[in-house]
Amino acid sequence: MGVLSNRVSREELKPGDHIYSWRHAYIYAHHGIHVGEGKVIHFTQTQGSGREIGTGTFLDRIIFSSSHPSDTRNCPVCGDQSRLNGVISSCLDCFLADGDLYLFQYAVSPALFLAKPRGGTCTIAASDSPEQVIHRASFLLHNGFGAYDLFNNNCEDFAIYCKTGLLVITRISVGRSGQATSFLAAVSAIVSSPLRFLTTSFTGLAAVGYGMYCFSRLVSDIGVRRDVEKVAVERLVSVSASAGSQTPDITKEK
Repeated sequence: MGVLSNRVSREELKPGDHIYSWRHAYIYAHHGIHVGEGKVIHFTQTQGSGREIGTGTFLDRIIFSSSHPSDTRNCPVCGDQSRLNGVISSCLDCFLADGDLYLFQYAVSPALFLAKPRGGTCTIAASDSPEQVIHRASFLLHNGFGAYDLFNNNCEDFAIYCKTGLLVITRISVGRSGQATSFLAAVSAIVSSPLRFLTTSFTGLAAVGYGMYCFSRLVSDIGVRRDVEKVAVERLVSVSASAGSQTPDITKEK
């Protein structure tokens, strides 16, 4: 594992690790928590393990086209998981769906964070102990993590919460997902920056755009944001259940 790649071997995995696997053409990655003994707890709305659906936007076509055609129905370990959704437990093979294995990094320096231009691979935030991580993942396996949402409550959000216990407490921004914030940062860099009018050269525009992209990614990282709060998993589930909410929302308790 290096600066440009977080790829690891199965032998390097430890219980409590946050892992992910890029889907076809590296369009998006599916995230989960390795809990040991070849098992992964992850959050999804599925057509087979690890394929998110139901965003209700044009992005569904991109996600579908980027999924591997692995047949999980014949898995001797997991059985048929094609109709399961929410927080589920799968074997590592079903989670990877023929993809490669990558390790999400925590407590990285700002310099290393910016050196990895693709979001959804690392965070400045520190991880809690493996025991706490596995406890959160196991608790949510039996109690749920709300409804899947591409920008506010996706598989990466689930894994980051399990690792850190941090939740975004405002309702006006994206969740913890580095993939979602990178997408919005790229859009912002292209269409929103007034600095783009300071230069007309291609090189200048590229430099300004990339600078805005990096800045937006950095300030949106869960380890930098001020609109986050440490929330016990029992409290998270209790508040969501009592409010009848489809997504975890602790702001209603305040």
